Amino acid sequence: MSKLPMDVITDVLYRLPVKTLVRFKSLSKSCCSLIDDPDFIRAHLNRSVRTGSNLNIILKGLHLYSVEFDTLDVAVPLDCPLSLGACTEAFGSCDGLLAIHMSDKNVALYNPSTRQFRRLPVSEIDPPQGESCRPGYVFFGFGQDVRTNDYKVVRMAQFNENDDEDDEGHSFDYEVKVYSLKNDCWRKITKLPFYLRFMFQFFYHLLHRRGYGVLAAGVLHWVMPPRMELGIFSNKIVGFDLGTEEFTEVPQPECADRGFLLDVGVLEGCLCAVCNYDQVNIDVWVMKEYGVKESWTRLLSVKKTRAVNPLTFSKPLAYSKYRDKVLLEVNNQKFAWYDLQKKKMRSVKIGGSLGSFGAEVYVGSLIPIEDQKRTENQKQNQQDEPSLRKGNRKKRDDFLSQGFKLNVVWINRGTRVVHSGDEFGTDADPPSRLILEFEMEWLFCHPKATLK
Repeated sequence: MSKLPMDVITDVLYRLPVKTLVRFKSLSKSCCSLIDDPDFIRAHLNRSVRTGSNLNIILKGLHLYSVEFDTLDVAVPLDCPLSLGACTEAFGSCDGLLAIHMSDKNVALYNPSTRQFRRLPVSEIDPPQGESCRPGYVFFGFGQDVRTNDYKVVRMAQFNENDDEDDEGHSFDYEVKVYSLKNDCWRKITKLPFYLRFMFQFFYHLLHRRGYGVLAAGVLHWVMPPRMELGIFSNKIVGFDLGTEEFTEVPQPECADRGFLLDVGVLEGCLCAVCNYDQVNIDVWVMKEYGVKESWTRLLSVKKTRAVNPLTFSKPLAYSKYRDKVLLEVNNQKFAWYDLQKKKMRSVKIGGSLGSFGAEVYVGSLIPIEDQKRTENQKQNQQDEPSLRKGNRKKRDDFLSQGFKLNVVWINRGTRVVHSGDEFGTDADPPSRLILEFEMEWLFCHPKATLK
């Protein structure tokens, strides 16, 4: 192995799955150093994204399951440290990292491939001062700020009046906070657009996990559906730029019929708009160039069948290896391959899958999420350990060179007998009841001093 050129070794390692690389780290210090190198980690991830390798699908139900994209055969439980028998939700994935939560304040990041886990600091939801209101629905999102190479979690909390029965109050601003992995802290966003007050709609956002932001081009996306009672007659795609930490409106495709229910998705990093027409047929549009309205292109159109009736929900997940098919999640109950040439849909059966689930694609990666300060302290302690052991050894040698006396106390039939030094155990009979007390006494005055 050592005779092979390093570039050949590196190229071979680039092609291996993450779990194999994690095992290889124990082969040698040089191998571990190479695999832990940030440049290698990023290059391995870029190759996986470019070639479509190391892909997995996470199934989100009461518990989390994972399926290998290449086989799509069996769903296996995802062992998540945050899950303690309660419902754990995954609300986003980016570069192999999953963002998960059990409550509005119990949030964590997890890398399933390396099993690294990091719980986020608790940040309270603070209602507007002086207002009589309570926290309502909470939106989440997760992604990367590509300009600073920082991973961020976004939490948007809605507030309702205490006597608001429909939970769709729009009298208060949202509270928006952003967590930075680099800084390990939350920051409150104060510059909020007025239309944000009207984004939440009870049945729309509770169904199909629509409150979780969709990441594309470094921007998280949510849909604000029409609010006829408020004079809002069309859908709106709301974006939150993770770089500028500002909200923006994203242009929509020009659809012939405006009477549709809108969802957003992502396909190979491109934003998708999913237009559902009365649960009869669905059009999927792809934005080829982010932010450019004219770049919207219709990718496929799906109609309901006897097997899928009604067609309540669908979203694209990934292209096939040869890019001639698209894997769809349908009605939160099944997967299907859509053939782009034949324009037909074929169901995919996965063993061990849930009855009802949401699905999301994530790529296996070596991206670390552990606390860097704690990791550096552990490494420093490991480096200091040999010198500490040497110092402890010297103290022990000094201790022995001074000399000490070992007293053993026997208790035999109620009589206390003290044996000192080499007198111990010479002529004494074995006692029926024995209690040993060891006392080590320093002899500082004179090396030949004895104990009385």
